[in-house]
Amino acid sequence: MITNPLVAQRLKAWADSLIELAPILRGEKATVSLDELRANYIKMLAAHPTPQGVSIEQVDMGGIPGTVVTPEDVVPGRILVYIHGGAYIIGAAAGYHGLAGNFAKALKAKVYLPDYRLAPEHPCPTPIEDCLQAYRWLLAQGNDPKSIVISGDSAGGATTVSMMVMARNAGVPLPAAGAAISPWANLEHSGMSMMNREGLDPLNTKAGLDLLARTFLGNALPNTPEASPVFADVRGLPPILIQIGENELMLSDAMRLATHLGENRVRVTLEVWPEMFHVWHMYAAILPEGRAAIEGAAAFLENAMVTATLTP
Repeated sequence: MITNPLVAQRLKAWADSLIELAPILRGEKATVSLDELRANYIKMLAAHPTPQGVSIEQVDMGGIPGTVVTPEDVVPGRILVYIHGGAYIIGAAAGYHGLAGNFAKALKAKVYLPDYRLAPEHPCPTPIEDCLQAYRWLLAQGNDPKSIVISGDSAGGATTVSMMVMARNAGVPLPAAGAAISPWANLEHSGMSMMNREGLDPLNTKAGLDLLARTFLGNALPNTPEASPVFADVRGLPPILIQIGENELMLSDAMRLATHLGENRVRVTLEVWPEMFHVWHMYAAILPEGRAAIEGAAAFLENAMVTATLTP
């Protein structure tokens, strides 16, 4: 139960910003276009404050537009690639300055946010391929993969895993670790929480997620490994942290992803946060659990980088 009135107000604003997304995607009458809804959504996310002590610049990541957030105290060479959420349909780096800034300060790392292309104009697997291209660009600049980690939320949480699978398959050196936040890991939506968390999740419904999945998938099937990493060959991936809120519709499928990783000999840490909602990290400025989750993820990622650099 959400007792903080400011958190509840912000959550309602988040949900309200998406009311017309379903009619738009179904081709029904709406008062705004998809481009207008996307712009309004970014403004809503940008209401989360950017912490002091970080700078923000635009960057071309090998043809993928992006943003780099740099803290005043940064460990040289340390990089986090953060992949924004939004069901591959909405969202942009411009709405993530607050979350990325908090990660940058906690990890003492530069945070790069690729603005990958969105569906339905660019369906699966284009958004994931764009993120891999941005990662390839970072490597081409001479950055050590052992000093790079990947994180993301929702669709970006799934992409954290899917992109590393793509990289491994292409012979691209893998990063030191990944942190998948509230991952949208199974577009079949077959987990039990898709039913027994309906109404507890303040942001998502199963019917809404089904529509978003169909929009992103295009002609692909829901069990396509690039779209649903619970079906991917994940062998050989680096350590991965999964953080999921107990009230989320995506809870069971995030737990399934953790099991799938562990059964395939990937070091995995699963954290289920009681009563937390989708991507509660976004509310770090007003929610202690948001701050604690970011700090915990940063500690996991830092430990993995330190361990990777000590490994021959």
